[in-house]
Amino acid sequence: MPKTAVFAGTFDPPTSGHLDIIRRSRRLFSKTIVAVGVNPEKEPLFTQQERVNLLKKLVGKEPSVEVEAYVGLTMDYVRSRKADVIVKGIRDSDDLRNELRQANVNMIAGDVETVFLFTTDTTALISSTLIRQICELGGLESANMNRLIPPLVIEALRRKLGVSRKPSVRKRRRAVKV
Repeated sequence: MPKTAVFAGTFDPPTSGHLDIIRRSRRLFSKTIVAVGVNPEKEPLFTQQERVNLLKKLVGKEPSVEVEAYVGLTMDYVRSRKADVIVKGIRDSDDLRNELRQANVNMIAGDVETVFLFTTDTTALISSTLIRQICELGGLESANMNRLIPPLVIEALRRKLGVSRKPSVRKRRRAVKV
């Protein structure tokens, strides 16, 4: 029986952890809808449409993945899409505790199952909040950022924050020798 899953979040910005959950969900369900929401308690760096556009560029061409914006309660959106499952990425015990409560509410309110996908070792510590904090502290040009977020997101952050790309140490040395 085909199943449609919704992976909802703010994705501000999309991270390697988000992409890992999307790709794994795609293998489990006949369709995965990446639902980009608005959280009134958060002040986003990227607009909702910018986040949708980034995700479409990152995963929109993958088979059985759709990316859409939504406003309002996630459960209302899930019902409107006639989805069977909500997918949640779990990084740690705090995530699990919070998501278990929400999963129980979702089951009671909408008879929708929640499937937890645990993050891999390489993505367990990544969060959009962490990425924004690193950027605020000037760490966007860190050599390790490409392990946390895709190059497309790094470029979008550079444009959004007005950060120009710094030449690497190797390039600077060559420039001095010439």
